[in-house]
Amino acid sequence: MKILVVEDEKDLSQSMCDYLCGEQFMCEQAFDYRTAMEKVSLYDYACIVLDITLPDGSGMDILKWLKEEDKLDGVIIVSAKNSIDDKVLGLKTGADDYLTKPFHLMELGARVDAIIRRKAFEGKNILRFDALELDLQQKELRVGDQTVELTKKEYELLLYFISNKNKVIAKNAIATHLWGDNFDIADNYDFIYTHIKNLRKKIEQAGASDYIKSVYGMGYKFSLPST
Repeated sequence: MKILVVEDEKDLSQSMCDYLCGEQFMCEQAFDYRTAMEKVSLYDYACIVLDITLPDGSGMDILKWLKEEDKLDGVIIVSAKNSIDDKVLGLKTGADDYLTKPFHLMELGARVDAIIRRKAFEGKNILRFDALELDLQQKELRVGDQTVELTKKEYELLLYFISNKNKVIAKNAIATHLWGDNFDIADNYDFIYTHIKNLRKKIEQAGASDYIKSVYGMGYKFSLPST
């Protein structure tokens, strides 16, 4: 799942990203209002960690824009301000949660995880699709009583497929989801094919069906096998 960290303190931003990446999230960074607005205008995020005080604007204005545009990104505000008025304003404006600096990175990770489960997966800890069981807290796949070892990108890809089951997903949408705005450096989509091939092989070796279908000229579809 893709996270955007909007924080002008670069050391803190890097610490948050390092921790969240260790929790199997993919992080992008914005150190100012302008960059943050560019990113939220172009991309969707599972969760945005948003500082209120930025050098060239207010994080609250970013939050207001997200709500005016009916964007579904989860938002957790982080701020050095510890007043009840600021918290109430942030939550009333549409934030999903509020953390006061300083905070423990473990708590940040837990709150980000909770927001994503609540908004994207109706609060579920387990996603099931046919023979597959995806544990969102443990970040692991089980087929029956067997645990299937996935790489970080394979886990993100499977979660994205299950979240968009029965839909045709374009290759560029998959690339953007897995690599964010860094995918533009690729000359082709061979890296997507490689991850899909490896994921398909692991799922089939565990005894499940092949759910990933290539749709010529369009992308991929994750669905039950045709009967």
